[in-house]
Amino acid sequence: MECTNTINYDLHLSRLLVRQGSNPDPDFVPSPNMVPMLQDQCKILVVGAGGLGCEIIKCLAMTGFRAVHVIDMDTIDLSNLNRQFLFTPDDIGKPKAEAAVRAVMKRIPGLRYVAHYNKIQDFDDDFYLQFNIVICGLDSVYARRWMNSTLLNIAIQRESIIPFLDGGTEAFKGHCRVVIPTKTACIECNMDLYPPQQNFPLCTIANTPRLPEHCVEYAKIVLWPKEEPFGSGVGVDGDNPDHITWLYKTAVDRAKSYNISGVTYRLTQGVTKRIIPAVASTNATIAAACVTECLKIATSSYNYLDNYMMFNNVDGIYTFAFTSERKENCLVCSRCSQELSFSASDKLQVFLDKIGEETGFNLKKPTLTANIAGENRTLYMSNLAQMEEVLRPNLEKTFKELDFVDGQEVIVTDPGMKMPVHFQVHLE
Repeated sequence: MECTNTINYDLHLSRLLVRQGSNPDPDFVPSPNMVPMLQDQCKILVVGAGGLGCEIIKCLAMTGFRAVHVIDMDTIDLSNLNRQFLFTPDDIGKPKAEAAVRAVMKRIPGLRYVAHYNKIQDFDDDFYLQFNIVICGLDSVYARRWMNSTLLNIAIQRESIIPFLDGGTEAFKGHCRVVIPTKTACIECNMDLYPPQQNFPLCTIANTPRLPEHCVEYAKIVLWPKEEPFGSGVGVDGDNPDHITWLYKTAVDRAKSYNISGVTYRLTQGVTKRIIPAVASTNATIAAACVTECLKIATSSYNYLDNYMMFNNVDGIYTFAFTSERKENCLVCSRCSQELSFSASDKLQVFLDKIGEETGFNLKKPTLTANIAGENRTLYMSNLAQMEEVLRPNLEKTFKELDFVDGQEVIVTDPGMKMPVHFQVHLE
């Protein structure tokens, strides 16, 4: 249904921007010109159009931001409709970004919103340079890290600082943080603030399952690659209903043999996609906080958050804001080499394990290169199957066999990082 209301959004903005507030930024000068500047010149990028993203898009539109781009690589599923209010049953199967933009432009006149049904990695630095502020409403730490390193790389290489607002929710808890690349703590500085992904030991899910989640994990990790129900080499697609149905039925059969109850289609989908539980009111609260900070930064009308706000609605409502400090040896923003110590008899595999998923570095698909005796050598490459097979023998070689010297620099690139990471290897 077309919107026929006559809300004067300019009036609400004028009350904020044409007069001095109680806690203004020292550089703020009230002016009637602030309203058209915000509406016509300030360009915002929203990354993610899910539960939190829908709320952010709505809040931006109602606050007066008319030039907004939205990126999301996902499509709409029936389970999204209970909290992602911009979508309807007719939108199931359609791209989230396109449906969200279409819905909000239908309700609020004058918007120039653009949808991108893409991955964030599909765009280069020139695309991101067009935006004044980036707001992330993601459920993926991997995507946050990539966006964080991209904006920091732009700040360093292109000397253009794009403020980055990060919102996140999990059930009744959430956070809003402000990242000013090169000036404040970045996402990588505080990776320990993100809850670790829950994993179950293989021995448990294979031999002594106790939970319905164990049965789903067994179907996914053990039985799927063994039976290859959809053909050789076809991996699990959490957005494919046929794949989820097969996992669900297989998990139910296993659960029955161990007298385990509770395996449902929804649980199967949640375990497979690592879905974080969502509560609509938490999404609304964090989205409002993110857009409020966006307004402060865009207009300088008030001092913005410095730089982290946490929200907890489990027992009453509790919020706390604090300054997150920069990490001296941050993988991204410190721009210094990471120092690691090994024995000369250790194998390259030990180095790979050290920087892998279970450590603070969390580099999932690294490529290792080094200058050894004046020659640039690629030691290992994990993201290309043919090269991985050729270079795999290097993992069994010791640092001594690879001609490493004390203080040897190893450069690591990873799809999750826009910039290479430099490691300095000390040999004992």
